[in-house]
Amino acid sequence: MEWLWPLFEPYVRKRFERRGIDDPDMSDLDTAFLRLLGSATVTILVQEPWRGSVRFKGLDRLPAAECMDLFRDPEAYLFERFGGGKYKLNFHEGWNFVATQNFKPEGEPKWTDLPDLGT
Repeated sequence: MEWLWPLFEPYVRKRFERRGIDDPDMSDLDTAFLRLLGSATVTILVQEPWRGSVRFKGLDRLPAAECMDLFRDPEAYLFERFGGGKYKLNFHEGWNFVATQNFKPEGEPKWTDLPDLGT
């Protein structure tokens, strides 16, 4: 799960800055990060060829609090459920974009016949 903090850190720090706290201590940062992670959503998208270009197909949207397996080993989680592909995880707090991270597990795709969730 160490890969999550670098993604969330700029967003968490900006929230403190908006409150006039320019140098929060690590304890406050950790608390704010865990609180944010508990309320965030994760959107799983996969890159697919489309009309000579690419687009992102929405596969799932989950509360981050339910994604511990995904956070522990993202490539294994994605491969087990969706097979190989170029994936994008988008994190949001409500309507606010927090961060994105890409993963590329190798192997045969299982997602090609899944519907686009329009995420």
